[in-house]
Amino acid sequence: MGSGPNGLAAALTLARAGLRVEVREAADTPGGGLRTEPLFRPDVVHDICAAVHPMATASPFFRAFDLPARGVELLTPEISYAHPVTPTRAALAHRRLDATCEHLGPEDGPRWRALMEPLLRHSQGLVDFVMSGQRTFPADLAAPLLLARGLLAHGTPLAAHRFRRPEAAALLSGVAAHVVGPMPTPSSASVALLLGHLAHTAGGWPVPRGGSARIAAAMTDDLTAHGGTVTTGARLDDLRELRGARAVLLDLGPKEFLRVAGPLMPPAYRRALTRFRHGPGAAKVDFLVNGPVPWADPLVGRAGTVHLGGTQQQVFAQESLVAKGFPGDAPFVLVVDPSAADRSRVAADGHRPLWAYAHVPHGDRTDPADAVTARIEQYAPGFAETVVDRRSVSAAALEAYNPNYVGGDIAAGAMTLRQALFRPVPAWDPHRTPFKGVYLCSASTPPGPGVHGMSGYLAARSALRREFGVRTAPGLSPAR
Repeated sequence: MGSGPNGLAAALTLARAGLRVEVREAADTPGGGLRTEPLFRPDVVHDICAAVHPMATASPFFRAFDLPARGVELLTPEISYAHPVTPTRAALAHRRLDATCEHLGPEDGPRWRALMEPLLRHSQGLVDFVMSGQRTFPADLAAPLLLARGLLAHGTPLAAHRFRRPEAAALLSGVAAHVVGPMPTPSSASVALLLGHLAHTAGGWPVPRGGSARIAAAMTDDLTAHGGTVTTGARLDDLRELRGARAVLLDLGPKEFLRVAGPLMPPAYRRALTRFRHGPGAAKVDFLVNGPVPWADPLVGRAGTVHLGGTQQQVFAQESLVAKGFPGDAPFVLVVDPSAADRSRVAADGHRPLWAYAHVPHGDRTDPADAVTARIEQYAPGFAETVVDRRSVSAAALEAYNPNYVGGDIAAGAMTLRQALFRPVPAWDPHRTPFKGVYLCSASTPPGPGVHGMSGYLAARSALRREFGVRTAPGLSPAR
């Protein structure tokens, strides 16, 4: 149930193991967070949810699935992400580590290198350890040690003293803010180390040519090629509707699972699910603009992703305030310009999409359009004049679009240290439920949020072992 990246990853893994698989999706189109649509005019398409995919070549599932071999072209911008510290001065995370260190100067360049180089040397081990849900013995023993060292240095108040100048500190805090929660914490540091070092890999932070829907299409094509089917407009209201299946994998969060199966659950498991907590929300704005964003620092325009949050101190203060339920007066805004890498997203007359969201309190109903526009204008004077049209979605409305985003929580659960390890409940196999043959495979299960497919893949592997006696993982490459 559910055709987001995790649902599709689970489905095609089961289909490749030789099972007869049906995917049911409540919406009218498959894809979940991988949908791309023309919102304002037919020749300009917009990514409705996820737009940038650092895990598309890094996660174990997608490494094996091999998107490029399936015709999905992953385009990497020259600068993975930028972070303006003032309206005219920005920190830049180039794909080339040397260029980033040179940009950060003689004081913080060596510090940035000392942080990132060991992570890059052990990149696959680090990614595999984090993406495994930390329930397998790491193949690269250095990876968890590097992660632990980084959590102490950047996930505690010590983070305020790791760099000499504001640029490097802001650069790391901006990527740490992807945790969408209070900062600094071990969880925010873990996100910063994982995504931050991937910005300097060959894969970088790519966008798929033509939009995120290309990833969903490749996954759906593989599923159907192996006999699977996808049925849209099929909302689940009662788990008993699926009693004929030998295995059921639910790409649902705890709240939706309680809705469809709550009265049937053992009381202890039901209580454990009700203790699952959600974090702050995201409020999104899709812009149609008639030209490049007029960033005050022109180098920012070469970045695919831009973090607007000011200094490290300002990012920490604002994100911690939002986590307590207060909006603050300077929202953290994340901007994605797909055309920085993908020129096919630019129409003949120069019109193009711009993707942005602000971090807001959980369940916030405020229309974010004016606040996000003003925040971008602060660093790109004249931006408002380039806006031809815009569509905004509040945090509360985001949940209406996707019930897994409770209160606009796009992480599908607060990324506290406890919930990062034990989601949705404390269990050695958190994908398994008390119901025979029923498994959870959403981002509310390990390893958590992001387009990596691993929650679905891990749930499918568990179902194959327990329900079908299949212990060997099916091949995922196009050749198979």
